[in-house]
Amino acid sequence: MTSVAARLRHVASAALAALVLSSLTGASIAEVPAVEAMEISARPITEFQIGRAEKMFGPLEFVGGLELTSSSRNLGGLSAFRFLEPGSDFIGVADTGYWFFGSIVRDGELRPAGIENFRMVQMVDASGHAIDKKWLADAEGLAVKDGIATVGFERDHRVSQFRIDPSNMKAAFRELDFLVPRNELRQNRGFETVAYSAQKQSLVVVSEKSLDPAGNILAAIIEGPGKGIFTVVRDGAFDITDGAFLPDGDLLLLERSFSIASGVKMRLRRIEGESIAKGKVADGSILFEANMSYQIDNMEGLDVWQRQDGALMVSLISDDNHSILQRNLYLEFILHDD
Repeated sequence: MTSVAARLRHVASAALAALVLSSLTGASIAEVPAVEAMEISARPITEFQIGRAEKMFGPLEFVGGLELTSSSRNLGGLSAFRFLEPGSDFIGVADTGYWFFGSIVRDGELRPAGIENFRMVQMVDASGHAIDKKWLADAEGLAVKDGIATVGFERDHRVSQFRIDPSNMKAAFRELDFLVPRNELRQNRGFETVAYSAQKQSLVVVSEKSLDPAGNILAAIIEGPGKGIFTVVRDGAFDITDGAFLPDGDLLLLERSFSIASGVKMRLRRIEGESIAKGKVADGSILFEANMSYQIDNMEGLDVWQRQDGALMVSLISDDNHSILQRNLYLEFILHDD
């Protein structure tokens, strides 16, 4: 009887300690969020311009695309992605506070044919609890280098670094100084672009629509040579949603506009690498613009990579905002450098 009583006292003490700890921290005892594996149905997109077989759009050659659906309610909100293996394995962030991972399946002509091994998992805080408040986990931009994911968040503006482990994504281990004064960043117009320049060995952030007094978009080189704030010319009614550096050092920006009258549009703009420098106003040329007569949606994510045959590739994803009126799309192009 004595041993049973002792065990009961031990259990009661442990429970009381857990209760006290919970009341002191204001948090409940929670398990690490489980990785959710999803079956993805991928409908091939063979024509980029609806009803037309044209493949060339300025310097871009349409390769193929996919419309992605799943029975899981968590699929959606896809904001940014980067390939871990060119054209195959990828990592991404959703603006709902999730990581996502998967691989592109290809046909015999190297066109995207499906998605396999797709999974999502919630981001966690320093205590290992899932971050379930959107304003704390509104992930919008992503860069990858040497096993480290650098993520740009808006609302609670920050640029954080994580070690990449698809089976066990932990909390950020480092917060970076993004240089731009916090009070200059609009609540829902923060850092949509986080990109590494291999040529300059630098890390660059560009906001969606946080503007300086001249109406230019705030940006910064936050790591590497020439650290400092610069701006990007805002051209028309388009806002920046992502970007990636090309091999020659130019920055390819994905931009989006929306109005009730004209619907959604997307645009690709090539920013001259030499204009990306502390104190400068960066600008470049428009490569292509598409409206709702093309297979687009709310285009949010972009990556640049090299195919096995040497082709320079541009891949785009859309954010469906978890709306039945929108779609999750993956689109792929060859960028011809004439």
